[in-house]
Amino acid sequence: MMSETTMPPAVSVHTGEAAKKRMKKRHNAEKRLRAYGIIAISLAALALVALLYNVFARAVSVRTEHYITVAADISKDENDFLKVVKTAAREAFPFASGRTQKREVYGLFSDGAADDMRDAAEAGTLEAGSGIQRRFLLSDSVDLYLRGVFGTLEEREPEGALTLSEDGKTVLLQSTAADFNDALGLVKAGLAQQSERLRREAERQSAGIETLTARLPSLEGPELDDTKAQIEGFKAKRAQLSGQADALDATIMAQGGERLKLTNRMPSFFVRSNDGILKLTEVSSTTALGKPLIPLSGTAAGAWSLLSLDRPEIGRPVKDFQVALVEDLRAKDRIEEVTNWRFFTSSDSTQPEIAGIYGALIGSMWTMLVTFSLAFPIGVMAAIYLEEFAPRNRWTDFIEVNINNLAAVPSIVFGLLGLAVFLHFFGVPRSSPLAGGLVLALMTLPTIIIASRASIRAVPPSIRSAALGLGASKVQTTFHHVLPLAMPGILTGTIIGMAQALGETAPLLMIGMVAFITAVPEGITDSATVLPVQVFNWANASERAFDMRTAAAIAVLLGFLVVMNMIAIILRKRFERRW
Repeated sequence: MMSETTMPPAVSVHTGEAAKKRMKKRHNAEKRLRAYGIIAISLAALALVALLYNVFARAVSVRTEHYITVAADISKDENDFLKVVKTAAREAFPFASGRTQKREVYGLFSDGAADDMRDAAEAGTLEAGSGIQRRFLLSDSVDLYLRGVFGTLEEREPEGALTLSEDGKTVLLQSTAADFNDALGLVKAGLAQQSERLRREAERQSAGIETLTARLPSLEGPELDDTKAQIEGFKAKRAQLSGQADALDATIMAQGGERLKLTNRMPSFFVRSNDGILKLTEVSSTTALGKPLIPLSGTAAGAWSLLSLDRPEIGRPVKDFQVALVEDLRAKDRIEEVTNWRFFTSSDSTQPEIAGIYGALIGSMWTMLVTFSLAFPIGVMAAIYLEEFAPRNRWTDFIEVNINNLAAVPSIVFGLLGLAVFLHFFGVPRSSPLAGGLVLALMTLPTIIIASRASIRAVPPSIRSAALGLGASKVQTTFHHVLPLAMPGILTGTIIGMAQALGETAPLLMIGMVAFITAVPEGITDSATVLPVQVFNWANASERAFDMRTAAAIAVLLGFLVVMNMIAIILRKRFERRW
């Protein structure tokens, strides 16, 4: 029998190499979990920053708008203000000839310029007279050009002296240095791309010849003759394409001073000289042929500069003639950038430069008023009844389950319900704040009921017992003691539900609030739109300028949501009691 002195020492399960390995494994698991959490939070934060940057970087351009100052003749009893704008445009640019150039001159001015004059006339602030210097709103495409959306116009000082000589309707430009090399290089690059496209097309012809040639042994009769004719046609087309590509390559490699043509698929080049602007149509290293866009004051040698616009004319709505007009006006300080209050004071429009969110803001206000007026009292009363007065049976359990399920129903289902019940059955006006408010009230009710029940349930039972012990009735106890103490949580849940309703789009689209509305609603039965639907409409618009207004409207909507959530947090912190 082994004595106590000879027994092996007891080994604890919490010590030893195995225990250390388990402890190390547990610590590593905790570190990995902490790292996963940090990575998840970082990714979420990066996504949020990317979203906000994308929205606000585009929205910031809406803060200003551009105006042009020209002379206008305005009579006291004038009522055709669009005619006034066109007349002022023609007199400001008398050198514009032909239907195309005149149309491009008119394209500088926004339709909102006439609306501004009409509003000023109605307000009695329109100055009448001959040669009145007045600001006119520029069109959306010109506004985008001034913001650099359609390319960057670079101006550089040349190295050589310029000699001008008229050549019919064009002007021959000769420089003592190779100042047109950049333009020449771009022309050659364009020709090289064109040559490459021709050679790829020639290779496709060769592939077709090989395919048809491989089929010849299995053909006979008329089908064989047709296939041979197709092969000959492909060979002729290949020879033609290869010849055109060879001619382009020869032009590119030529070392002479022959001028090459600039097309509208290449960057645009201009020369500013003698108070005028020329568009280059042909270039070599030292000479160029230019078309006058802004008339020159003469052909005497003087200071000049070369301008280049990297975006080809075919790829932008602002044409080269308009670019020249805008740059000439900008050089004369006749283009002004001012704060764009119009975005907050005007309603929707088909012209992006005069479109605003005022109508959508008022429509959202009326819709939220209807939603709150219905959802808040009904939701709170339902919560009070279910929590304080309703018996605990299968019926109340059924109601509670359905309330919880309704909180998870997709919002578009409520839109379908509103379309079928409120519009078709009850005849509520389509696209009105009343219809939108009814639908959003139904959608918000479950959220308010659930939040209100949780707040009422959080009130300690001792409050109820004390009130009942002092002789208060059940109704007095609920409305005099329990409800005031639960109100901070109820208001918090209500504001969060209203914030969710403010951002909803799908149910409102179903009831027709997607309609184009320019009038500001004056009541809950007038046709209206709301901010989320306005964002939806602008996002689907084809004009590029609506992209910035979409971002600005999103920024405004986000601002409202942030404010509403901040109010909810403040109310909770201000009135919250710890038991």
